Amino acid sequence: MLVVNNPAIVRDQISQWRREGLVIAFVPTMGNLHQGHLTLVERAQRHGERVVVSIFVNPMQFDKAEDLANYPRTLEQDCAALEAAGVDMVFTPTPEIMYPQGLASQTFVEVPGISSLLEGALRPGHFRGVSTVVTKLFNLVQPDLACFGQKDYQQLALIRKMVSDMAMPIEIIGVPTVRAEDGLALSSRNGYLNPEQRALAPELAYTMHWVAAQIAGGNRELAALIVSASARLDAAGFRTDAIDIVDADTLEPATDTSQQLVILMAAYLGKARLIDNCVVPLIHP
Repeated sequence: MLVVNNPAIVRDQISQWRREGLVIAFVPTMGNLHQGHLTLVERAQRHGERVVVSIFVNPMQFDKAEDLANYPRTLEQDCAALEAAGVDMVFTPTPEIMYPQGLASQTFVEVPGISSLLEGALRPGHFRGVSTVVTKLFNLVQPDLACFGQKDYQQLALIRKMVSDMAMPIEIIGVPTVRAEDGLALSSRNGYLNPEQRALAPELAYTMHWVAAQIAGGNRELAALIVSASARLDAAGFRTDAIDIVDADTLEPATDTSQQLVILMAAYLGKARLIDNCVVPLIHP
């Protein structure tokens, strides 16, 4: 497995693989890898003949300096896991390599509308950072396809729209959320939980599925469901950050013509901000 931080070497290797007619699959990550990331790698291997994984903690998408400073960096362990998984190349740039002129002078990419909705409203600039770094990584790696987890539902929707709008010749593959046996969505943030919090954490998914069952059963009082779900989480020891139930295709408020809804959950448990989501198909008379 190649471990590279020089963009020129990445380009040279990709060009060689392309001359050989190989399909390039890409998995961008911020490291601190878990089984969810390795599932993305497995899906990439299913569709591509060479798999490239990037590990880059992107400063542009952090709205709080302390969150960037505290983000776990486990490069040695991550590379060992990726090598065991059969990855062909790992790209490990530094901020200086990705943003040589500094963030203030960096050209940015912003997807209108979706960047300022929901999570984007709570974290101004976050999705600008995501779309900019993914565009740059796509330009460096030039993959045929890229795999993203559905756990970050809005991020996946953002990337799909960006690729479509910019006519990028890249297939975006969404991979279902990987969960622990007790239902908790796997996340690097789970490492912030102490044992008591970890035992409580699955309540986020339980509450989400309760809301989904209510909607599937015909309950369309979405605002009331959000209030009830928030109260349930807060009573259990969470601090609800945001619960949204919106059109799954547009991320706009649901209408009478919506074909499916997505429940988007975000809540703090201790210092960990946990997120989850669930899509609920609607049956129209």
